[in-house]
This record gives sequence, C-alpha cells and structure tokens, in this order.
Amino acid sequence: MVSTTKIKSVDFYRKIPRDLTEASLSGAGLSIIAALSMMFLFGMELSNYLTVSTSTSVIVDQSSDGDFLRIEFNISFPALSCEFASVDVSDVLGTNRLNITKTIRKYSIDPNLKPTGTEFHSGSVGKIVKHGDETDEEYSEDSVSLTAQNFDKYSHQHAILVVNFFAPWCYWSARLKPSWEKAAKIIKERYDPEMDGRIVMAKVDCTEEGHHIQGYPSIRIFRKGSDLRDEHGHHDHESYYGDRDTDSLVTTMETLVAPIPLESQRLASENKSNNMSDHVKRPAPKSGGCRIEGFVLVKKVPGNLIISARSGSHSFDPSQMNMSHVISHLSFGRKIAPRVMSDMKRVLPYIGGSHDRLNGQAYISNPGDSNANVTIEHYLQVVKTEVMTTRDHKLVEEYEYTAHSSLVQSLHIPVAKFHFELSPMQVLVTENRKSFWHFITNVCAIIGGVFTVAGILDSVLHNTMRLMKKVELGKNF
Repeated sequence: MVSTTKIKSVDFYRKIPRDLTEASLSGAGLSIIAALSMMFLFGMELSNYLTVSTSTSVIVDQSSDGDFLRIEFNISFPALSCEFASVDVSDVLGTNRLNITKTIRKYSIDPNLKPTGTEFHSGSVGKIVKHGDETDEEYSEDSVSLTAQNFDKYSHQHAILVVNFFAPWCYWSARLKPSWEKAAKIIKERYDPEMDGRIVMAKVDCTEEGHHIQGYPSIRIFRKGSDLRDEHGHHDHESYYGDRDTDSLVTTMETLVAPIPLESQRLASENKSNNMSDHVKRPAPKSGGCRIEGFVLVKKVPGNLIISARSGSHSFDPSQMNMSHVISHLSFGRKIAPRVMSDMKRVLPYIGGSHDRLNGQAYISNPGDSNANVTIEHYLQVVKTEVMTTRDHKLVEEYEYTAHSSLVQSLHIPVAKFHFELSPMQVLVTENRKSFWHFITNVCAIIGGVFTVAGILDSVLHNTMRLMKKVELGKNF
C-alpha cells in the first residue's frame, strides 16, 4: 500500500506554521483591496453572464407563415362617404380583388373624425342595379326641381321628400331620368301634393346648386321632423340603394307612404307656416366621412392596397373627390401580443421600431385649389425581422417597413394607394447566452488572478520597506 507520507509529498498547498508568519499593515491593506476587487469583478462577471447578447444577420427570407401576408389598417377619410368607399387589392401576379367587405368595417365619421353611429352597412358598391329600358319614349317632368332657396320649404311641408341628386353629364343620371319622371308622375297622381301631401319626388341639378354629393345619381330620402343632424344643422337622410326602374321606384315610394296616416299629415300641414318661422335656412345634405378598419390578406409579391370611391351604378366628378386621410394604424403581419413583448424586453432595441411607421400621419389635399384630382400614394418597402431566443427557442416574427409618400396629379378618379414591396431578404436576430462553465472559469480566473497579483504587490512592498530600513540603519547589503 502507498504510505501517507508519499501521498503528502504531492500536496501543492504546504502549510507554514502560524508562528513562522508575520502580519503587516501593508499586507492587511492589500488584502482588503484584493477582497473588494474580487467582489466587484465577480459582480461584473455575474451581470455579464445574466445579460443576453444578440447577433444580427441578413439571410434569404425563410418565412414559415405561408404565402400570404396580413395587412391591418385603421384609416379615416373625412371627405369620403362610406356608401362609396371601396377597399381593393391588386398585385403583379394579376390578382385583382375589388370591394373587399368580409374583413372590413366602416364607420361614418364627422369632420373631427369622431364616429356618428354604428357600423355602416351598404349594398350600393358593386351591386348590379336594374334600370328602365333605354327608349326614345317621351315623358313629362313631374318631379319638383329644388334649389337652395326652396329646399327647406318642401322638406318641412311634406312628410316624405325623395330627392334625386344628379349631374347632366352623368351616364347613370341619364339612365335614371325617364324612370324617375314616370314614377314621379304616378306618385303625384296617387298622392296629390295639394290634397294628400304625404310624399313628393324631387330632383337637384348638382352642377347648378351647391352640394356635397360624391356619386351621381344619389337618391336621398328625407323625413319631416327628423331631418336635423346635431348642432351643425345639416339635413339627415336615408339613402336609396334599390333598383331604378319605374316599377321598383313606385313600389318603394308606396312603402314609404304606407305607415303615415293621412289625417295626421293634414294637421301637420295646417301648422306648417308657424313651424317654418322657427327654422333658418340650411344647406343641402352633406355626406360625412368614413373610417375604414380591418385587415386584408395579400400575396407576398409587389402589390397595391387601394381605397377609392367605387360604384357600378354611379358616376364621380374627379375634380370634387378629396382623398385626404389620417392613418391611425397600418402594419404588416400579426401584431405581437403585449404579453410576448413584455417577455422580450431584452430584444426590444432590435424590433418594434418601424412596424407602424405611418401611425398618426395625416395626408391632406384640397380639391378647391391646385390639389384637385390628387391621388395620394404611399410607397412601402417591407422587411421581415425574426428573433430567435435561446431559453425556450421561441420565434418572434415582425414585419417592419419604410414609407415614402407623395401627392400625384391624376387624370382618373383620385384614390389613396399603398404600394407595398417585400424584400427577399430578412433580418435574423439571435440571442447568444454564455455557458455556465464559461462563467465558472472566469470567476476562478478573477479570484486566482487578484490573489496572485496582490501577493506579488505585497512581496514587492514588503521587500522595499525592508530595504529602506536597512538604508536608514546604514547597513551594507
């Protein structure tokens, strides 16, 4: 067997009897400094170990979220009516989707961008409307011509006032005119304005009278007693979206009249002179704005998101179209949940900076000046950013974009166009954690290094002090 004496011979840490050692003030000072240095460096090393470093690389896009990209938006148009607002998507592969409604919500808004009611539902955009036959048959004009001067008179004299806002140059207005006048004649014979007075059909030439109509022709229904909108004094109304042949118009008018008792209308007519004196002149009906929100799915190729006025049975005056808008939100991809973002605070400097760059931006044009017929275009270059964590291998995906906007004179109906183009490259941010063994090695190096350096300094200091004492005593060394 190996003796204990031989085992003791490999002892690296041989002990010196305590009575053979000597303590000094300089050694004590160096020991305190060394201990504090070890503690400080250990704390720094621990902080460095707990801190997650990241590396960024640019690679070819390896998206795992399919061939489609989600675009979420919330955009307010102060001068675009919800009844004509259409959301369209197109791309370089030939995709052309018009009037997307399934994932889109519309809300009428006032000039201050505040909602004026519940979600707007309209069947006018894209609906095929039946018209009367195009013939050369002569007809009389029995509908009442309204102006700014007599509009209030008729709106307060009759329980129901149905008005056709038209433009002579409009093809669809010309298609409607024969059916409208024939229906007006039939209604006039059945409900005489003098004897009955419950309903009257009228028309307004929008090229001669001030108006806020966006699509021609627009048929509005005004009801007596409920034709004021809040403090602005604007006439409130209902819009007619049905067929425009004579039979459909007459059927609609009779449906409007049916619930109104004849006697109550007569009593109301007797007092109309007194009521008229209590009202001031008000302008023609004014269409409000529209807030459009929701999302669309697009292919991951260059394409366009277009918001415009669209109708299969209306015409639009490009010089009067105002596509000014305020972008409350516009982002690509699914929004990162707040809980996930809170877990990812350590990598926030690398994400979240440009995923909603256009939020809060306003783009205003005024058709009354040199900005008539203006299309507002936004050019968006989209780059995907992925963050790979090492703790739980969680993959966080986000699309960021740069944006450049401009106002372009257009020969066609102005639109708000968002042209997007996805980069074929993506940014990959990877977390890099230090291993525990690397941390232990550095701690040992700190302790050993500080201890060794302090020992060297103590030896140098001790020998220096001994030398100085010898010199003072005049000893030769």
